[in-house]
Amino acid sequence: MQSLRFTMRGEIGERPHIRYSALASLQDDRREKSSSFSGLSTAAHEDLRYRFELPEDVPWKSIALAVVLLAFGCLFLVISHFIYTQHMEGDSSQAYGFLVLGILLFLPGFYETRIAYYSWRGYKGYSYSRIPAY
Repeated sequence: MQSLRFTMRGEIGERPHIRYSALASLQDDRREKSSSFSGLSTAAHEDLRYRFELPEDVPWKSIALAVVLLAFGCLFLVISHFIYTQHMEGDSSQAYGFLVLGILLFLPGFYETRIAYYSWRGYKGYSYSRIPAY
């Protein structure tokens, strides 16, 4: 008797107010791929949400920004070093401030400049599309 109740619960469900939709199956996918809509092939029905095309142009503004960030980052790191070693006048807290600013400017500038250089040289795996365009 208990197995009968369990079977009835499994078939009817404990929540009769919830409607369940049919799950997609492998057969449904095959049927959609094999059928054609009004005689057109399935290639014409490509989902455009997943299409990705790489831009062909060079992002000059982004590369210029990366070079400026790299230059100022290097400059601030050198100033931080000179203040810390007392080749320039200043407090050690100023040296730490220039050090933090130098690191924050140097890292993204170096990263994007390196990608731009490797893209320009034609290294495998590097392209201008990896640099954000502004």
